[in-house]
Amino acid sequence: MTPLDKPIKRALTVGDKTYTLVIDPEGLKLTEKGHRRGVELRWKDLLSGDAGLAAALQASVATKGE
Repeated sequence: MTPLDKPIKRALTVGDKTYTLVIDPEGLKLTEKGHRRGVELRWKDLLSGDAGLAAALQASVATKGE
């Protein structure tokens, strides 16, 4: 199996919006194309079961910053 030692970028479309997905050794980040802020998920949070909590916290911080 090939180790994940550098970022991989892919574009995907969900509905009518285009997103950039970056997968790296730390986790993944999904960002709407043309924007800098997105949703990040670290592998350790996913594996520990804290993924939902981390995503909710990040969403609440992003909402306050806009």
